[in-house]
Amino acid sequence: MDDDNQLLFALDIGTRSVVGLVGKTENGVITLLASDREEHHTRAMLDGQIHDVQEVAGVLAAVKARLEISTGPLARVAVAAAGRALCTLRGSSELETAARGTLTLDDERLLELAAVQAAQVELATSGAIPDPAGYYCVGYSVVSFTLDASRIKSLIGQRGKRAGIEVIATFLPRPVIDSLQSAIQAVGLEMSTLTLEPIAAINALIPSTMRHLNLVLVDVGAGTSDVAITRDGSVIAYGMVPFAGDEITETLSQHFLLDFNIAETVKRQLGGKNKKLTFTDVLGMVHKLPTKDIIAAMTPKVGELAQAIATEILTLNTAAPQAVLLVGGGALTPLLPEALAQALDIPQARVAIRRPDSMEGFTGIPAELCTPDAVTPLGILKLASGRALNFVNIFVNKQPIRLFNLSQLTVADALLAAGIDIRALRGRPGMALTITVNGETRFIAGSHGTPGQVLLNGQSTPLTGALHDQDILEVTLGTDGTEPRPLLAEVIAVPEPLSIRIDGQSYTVSPPLTVNGQPATTATVLCDRDQIVSPSALTLLQTLELLGLKPQPAEYSYQVNGRLRAYKVWPKYTINETLASFDQLLHSGDAVETLQLPLPTLAEVLGISTTQLMPAVSVLFNGVNCPVPIRRHTVMVNGHQAEPAQPAQPDSAIELITAANPQPLISDVLLAADFDPLRLPAASKVTILLNGLPTEFTACVKNGDRVDIDIKQY
Repeated sequence: MDDDNQLLFALDIGTRSVVGLVGKTENGVITLLASDREEHHTRAMLDGQIHDVQEVAGVLAAVKARLEISTGPLARVAVAAAGRALCTLRGSSELETAARGTLTLDDERLLELAAVQAAQVELATSGAIPDPAGYYCVGYSVVSFTLDASRIKSLIGQRGKRAGIEVIATFLPRPVIDSLQSAIQAVGLEMSTLTLEPIAAINALIPSTMRHLNLVLVDVGAGTSDVAITRDGSVIAYGMVPFAGDEITETLSQHFLLDFNIAETVKRQLGGKNKKLTFTDVLGMVHKLPTKDIIAAMTPKVGELAQAIATEILTLNTAAPQAVLLVGGGALTPLLPEALAQALDIPQARVAIRRPDSMEGFTGIPAELCTPDAVTPLGILKLASGRALNFVNIFVNKQPIRLFNLSQLTVADALLAAGIDIRALRGRPGMALTITVNGETRFIAGSHGTPGQVLLNGQSTPLTGALHDQDILEVTLGTDGTEPRPLLAEVIAVPEPLSIRIDGQSYTVSPPLTVNGQPATTATVLCDRDQIVSPSALTLLQTLELLGLKPQPAEYSYQVNGRLRAYKVWPKYTINETLASFDQLLHSGDAVETLQLPLPTLAEVLGISTTQLMPAVSVLFNGVNCPVPIRRHTVMVNGHQAEPAQPAQPDSAIELITAANPQPLISDVLLAADFDPLRLPAASKVTILLNGLPTEFTACVKNGDRVDIDIKQY
């Protein structure tokens, strides 16, 4: 709609009424050619959402028909949506401009749309909304332009190395837009541009020269109160409160038992000069009440509306603004400006109701449009002549999708808008397994995925393929690979079985395989984190156990000092005629023999050693080490003395007798040294020295003492 000779057609489809405007652009100024307004006959819309498409379409058809009497056929229309369930996101984009020369309007437009697309990508990938494909972009506002990192008002005519932009993009749920589209199509119209109602209002009422101020525009309609905020030269936020004029009407209806339409009429008359109003309730009773009493009945609800709007403003702006501009039919609600000023804690004069009588860029605005509720339709008409979003309609797997028309709209853009993860087209590989084989970690990859397919109008297309209106995309997602399920035989080298002889008999035995400590076979299916043990060789004990020849001890019983005692003798083996231990490894061809063991000795049964039988202190006797017993043991078998080293016959009665001699004497030393005085020469004098000093036979000795015998002959 950039052609100056083309008519501009705008419809403001509000909760309470529909306003249609037709204008024409001449030298950047819009001249109004025709206007029309009609209210809904029923509550076909609630909170900005069409609930009865046919009812709304009937009103649209009536408005369109009356306008066409003056203007001729109208085919394309600009519309705006209320901010019900509004989602806003910031998007940014940059462009290398060193080789572009002077930047043009197209360069600026390219950056704007790329930034909007970045916001759409964030919406689709952030996970903040469960179904991003169910949201449409309905408008955007430029927050700032930058050129070589410096902020600038416009890029047109500039030169630099790198240009950038930041925008606020607004998104609404699909049902809001689809119902709007259905109603428009029902009357033979095509939606040329779509925007958000507060975007339209702020573009009409607050030009860029005023946006350095921290201003809030509130479009108070029947179902919603839409909010837009400016600061530092740009629009910084949009918001919505699902609370507006209908809530006030409902209060009057409930309080005075009025039909909703009658309550609406009463509410509109409150702003006039009438001191009393007359109306009839649903019981047929006629009431004539002072205006102030009616206003008093709705004052608490007006306070709630003001508080809800103020809360949204403070949330978006983080502080009270410099001023608030009220537009929309609900702006005329009595006491609303005063209540909003109080809720924001700003002077009452800073909250004002604005009308379009002094709006820039328009001529020929009739008196009937110089009302607060005409600001938004005039803003929609103004955006229809500019660079508002326009759309293409496509189908993805038979689902209709509307995309804002980028200069290079591609298949990838459509998949993103439909909520299809492009990565899912490739088919992900299956999850790998991690296993451990004999303590060594191994990884087993999953199978490769099967790629999907994208058909554009029945033909295969790349993701970069261009899209046009009414194109049909058929998308088949890739098939993910599968997790591997390998058999044990596929991941290990199964060791060769052993061929050996045991006690002259041949055997073949295979090393045991275990998975997570449990016996396994080569056909065992492996899972992630499995611990596999596959021994390359077997010990003697493992081999005997696998063959069912687990060594068993011979067990003998004895009576030891009157108590029953059992004694076990484990068998011993030789490998290739060499004595072997149980942990010795076997090899194929080895010959194993079991040894016949003798009976245990008495010392073994008693659990004593030779040193334990004869504990002693050590002395030097004539310079030679001589152990002197301090305790003497005697072993008796069946009442007869026996040597500790002799075999212990089974079922024998064994007695261990101990004689204590805790302090040995010189005489004990001589006995231990086998010193016989009778063998001394005749006429000899014997002197016994203990540690070099003469002593007697009864002197005590201790460990480490030195005993010497001095013999002199006469």
